[in-house]
Amino acid sequence: MALIAGFLSGIIGAMGMGGGAVLIIYLTLMADVGQVKAQGINLIFFIPIAVAALIVYSKRGEIQWKTTLPIAAGGIIGAGLGFWLTDIIGADILGKFFGGFLILLGIKEIFIGREKKKKST
Repeated sequence: MALIAGFLSGIIGAMGMGGGAVLIIYLTLMADVGQVKAQGINLIFFIPIAVAALIVYSKRGEIQWKTTLPIAAGGIIGAGLGFWLTDIIGADILGKFFGGFLILLGIKEIFIGREKKKKST
C-alpha cells in the first residue's frame, strides 16, 4: 500500500495537482501516522519532485521569475507562520481543518467543473 500511495502521490504531484492529499490521507488513515508528522513526511517527499519540476518548467521557459520570486518569498514567510500556528492550534484541530479543506475543494471542483463545461459548449 505504501508503494501505491507513493506512486500515485508522485504522479499527481508531478502533474501539479497536489499529490500531498493522497499521501497525507494514506499516512493518517492507513499507516497510523499523526497529522503533523504526515505533513512533515509529505514535505520531504515532494522536495525531489519540486526540484525536477522546476528544472523541466524552467527549461521550457514556463516560469515567470519576476512573478515567482515575490510569491516564493511570501510562501517562505507563510511557512514560518504556519509552523508557529501548528504549535498553537494542535494536531487534532489541524486534522479537522485539513479534512474540511479537502471537502470544500472537492465541492468546488465538482461545481466549477460543471460551470466550465457549460461555458465551453
